[in-house]
This record gives sequence, structure tokens and C-alpha cells, in this order.
Amino acid sequence: MSKHTRTRGQGHLIIVAALAVTALSPLGLDQAQAGPPVSALPAAASGWSLVYAEGFGSLSVVSRAPWVRDPHGDASPWNVDHLDDDGQYFQVQGGADFRTQLAAADILRKRVAFGKNGWLTAELAARDANKDGIPESPPSLQTVGSGGQTAGRLAEPSHDGGIIIRSTSALPAQYRIEYTLKTLDFGGKRGEPSSFSYGGKTNGYASDGCKTNWPWKRSGSFAGTAGRCNSNFGDVRAENGFYFLAIMDYHRPAPHNNVFIHNHRKVGMDMYNVNGAWSDSYAVCNPATGALEEYQTSTANGINSIFFDGSRFRAPEIGYQQFVMPTACGVRDGSDPDATIVSAAEIRPELMPSQSYTFAIERDATGYTTEMTGTFRHIGTTTLRYHRDFVQDGHPVWHYNQTPEGYGGAFNSTLTFSGPFGSYTKEQWPQGSAYPDYFVIGDPHLNFYEGSATIDDLKMYVPAS
Repeated sequence: MSKHTRTRGQGHLIIVAALAVTALSPLGLDQAQAGPPVSALPAAASGWSLVYAEGFGSLSVVSRAPWVRDPHGDASPWNVDHLDDDGQYFQVQGGADFRTQLAAADILRKRVAFGKNGWLTAELAARDANKDGIPESPPSLQTVGSGGQTAGRLAEPSHDGGIIIRSTSALPAQYRIEYTLKTLDFGGKRGEPSSFSYGGKTNGYASDGCKTNWPWKRSGSFAGTAGRCNSNFGDVRAENGFYFLAIMDYHRPAPHNNVFIHNHRKVGMDMYNVNGAWSDSYAVCNPATGALEEYQTSTANGINSIFFDGSRFRAPEIGYQQFVMPTACGVRDGSDPDATIVSAAEIRPELMPSQSYTFAIERDATGYTTEMTGTFRHIGTTTLRYHRDFVQDGHPVWHYNQTPEGYGGAFNSTLTFSGPFGSYTKEQWPQGSAYPDYFVIGDPHLNFYEGSATIDDLKMYVPAS
């Protein structure tokens, strides 16, 4: 395999040929600022041995699989913890009103293994409002193309479903996961001048009908007529996105409510396309200049490369970890009120499929690396690659330990989750705990995001012997 030539900077890897510049650190993290990477680099690093490769030549097993009702509760195959779709968190927030809302529709699911030795699993979920066992607007995973030119298309026609591809089993102690993204339509801006309104859609959503976060939300009233048009639940069209590649901390990931996901990510690259006033606190790195730009001046197609901080919380009321975001503009910290989310670069969906993108995450003996290769706004075609140790500058990657022996309890905390109908406490990272690594690609939400994407050449590597 081809080899990246690179050097380790404080907080991230600086691609050789990029100018290393010392940056001030108002955020309490050691930083290094990189100037522009000036040429494209190969996607695969040396030292890895290929284990699996998937070209999505046949996905009929997914379409043929029956939809199964999620029974909720501890007996559910999709049960995880207190933030589940019927979890204790929502019980203390909404009480009987929440239970009424939840019972108004069934959640139907598919869990289908595919690929060589079943190494991949598709997790699909959809709403069944009339409880006839047939989802109204189901997501799908299908083969597109033919012969040796196939790919997998994830399609999600409605926000009240979810679809991910994940590893069937927990990932090993060291690995590299990579794939090619061929097309993407999960919101953001298009055109000149760029706009959130295009193709009869609003930020990637169909413009008609009620599209709300029903029946899950952080707080507030859950009362009223059961259904997605309940005015106590907010319209979701201002927020769309896609998980390019992320590592989860629990067994058998699947789509859940959007509160759930905020407590379960270790490392990830995603897009979060926002047409709302709260994006005033977001920024986008211009990797060509090393300077931050206002989110409102961007195309709203940013890639967020995030290492979730196990020592701090952005929103402790839901167990939402703080962000550490290495970029060519320095290592940014989500506690900065002017840069709570900083995108590392802007993808260009209008160039696809004639141009594609490669995303990869590695875990080695020291920590995690995120990597993105493609044609980005401002800088053209290049590779952006960032590494952080499991514990760096006093900030651990959330739940990095796959075994109890890998962690001594130093970053444990106990959070209290309170609502109008009670409260409870949960330890967040106790000594003796362990958290598997599973990768996910797609939309892990049941009440946000809508669109489609096409992926190809999904590969798993382990260290070469």
C-alpha cells in the first residue's frame, strides 16, 4: 500500500508540505496550526492489511428482510440504556404525556447482516402510524449500477426514519475503516448565490407536511394530540445532516432518537447543515488560509471532525460531551462561544458523482485518526488527516477503553437527569467499565435528517503482521 509521509503536531497530524505555524491557544488546549495542504495524498496508509472489502454488488437480502416491530423495554433487541426511545430520560421529562405520544405509532426495524462472513449490518428503522405492520415512508439500502460498477444507495425519504451501515461485530483493538462517498443529498446550500432552497426542497427536506422532532425532545410539554403535527414539537427542517463515519461506544448500534446519540460517540466526521439563528456561534475553517470564517458565509456543507471529550460536557443535562476539533485553523474547543462547532472543510456535493470523497478512521496503539480526501472548497483536492491520543493535553477521547484494563476511572462523573416527573443519576465512566468500538455510516436519528447518499469500496484493515 502507499504511504503517507507525515509528522505529528500538537493535537493533530500535519500533512508534509503544509506550513506549520504556532497558534495562540485561548481555549486551554495545546494547539498547532497548519497552513494549506498543497497536494492530494493517497488514502491508505502503510502498515495495514486488508481484511474485508465491500462493493455493494448485491443488497437484495436487505430489501427482502421483513419489517419487525420494536417492542421497546429491556427485552427489545434494540435496548441500550436510559436514553432509549422509551427510556427513563423521556419518562421523567414527559411522564404519561410522553407515553401517550410514543404509543401513537410503532417503530418498525430491520437488522440485516451482509457482505463476506456477514461483517456488515444494515440497520433500518421507520414509523408505522396506523400500526398495520407497514412503514409509511421506509428508508432503503439498494445496489445501484451493474457489473463491476456497483455501489450502495442509502435513501431516506422521510425524517421519521433512520438508516445506518455498521460493523456487525465490535472492531478490534487496532483497525482502519475507509470508504468512498459517491453522492450526497442531505441538505446544505446549493447554487449561485447559494441557498437552502433548491430542487423543491428546504435544506434537503420535502417542503410540504409536518416534519417535527415528535415524540422525543430534551424538555418542555409533551401534551396535546398525539402525532407529528403536535405544536409542542419543533419543525426539523432547519437541521439536516449525515454521519460520514463515526465510532460508537455500545454494542449493535441502530437509529434512535436524536438525544440518545449525543452520549454515545467516541470520534466522528459528520455534517450538520443548519438554517437557524443558533448557527451564529458556528464557524468554518478555510484550510487554504488557516483562518476561521463565519458559518453564514459558507455553503453549509461543512465536515465536522470531532473527538468527543470525556472530561467535560457541552450539555450535562443530557450527557452531551464537549467537542475537540482539530483543523488547519488550529485545535478548536467547543466551549468557545464564537466557535462552538468548527468545520474542518467544506464538501462540494455539486461535483459528485464525477468526483468522490474518501473517509477513514483509524485506531492504533496510541489513539484515533480521522481522514478525509477529496475536493474541498477553497483548497481543491487534498487529504486532511488528524490524530489525537486516547488522552492528550488532559482531555481523553470519550469511552476510549475497549477493556476494563485500559482505564482506571480517572474521568468518571455522576450526572443527574431531572424533569417534571422525577430525577435519577448515572455514572458516566466508572472504573471497571469497557466500551466497544463500532463504526456507523448514515443517519442514526429517528426524528431528524432526510435525504440520500451513495457509498462504495467499504474496507476494513488491521495492522500488518
